[in-house]
Amino acid sequence: MKNVILCACLVAVAFVATGCVVPTGAPVIGGLVTANVGGPVAGVDNNVGMSRVGEAEATGIIFFSQGDASIKAAMENGGITKVHHVDNESFSVLGLYTVYKTIVYGE
Repeated sequence: MKNVILCACLVAVAFVATGCVVPTGAPVIGGLVTANVGGPVAGVDNNVGMSRVGEAEATGIIFFSQGDASIKAAMENGGITKVHHVDNESFSVLGLYTVYKTIVYGE
């Protein structure tokens, strides 16, 4: 019985501790199921074209996160100086492995 309680406590701690790698800003969070969703971040400026696309990505695995998914990084990666609009994509598997991507469209 003690082993069952110990295992249940370890699982609960693992879920609580890995909550920090759940992608924020996603339109929906899948929780315990795999989620692969996208959505808008910033509105449209019709005075700017969409000839270039820049992407920036951050990943998280259990307790470790790395990357720069900022709009600024995506603009630099795409050589963009004027933004038309910004989207995001997020992918999560049980909150243990997550990827958050920012996609900037502009010129």
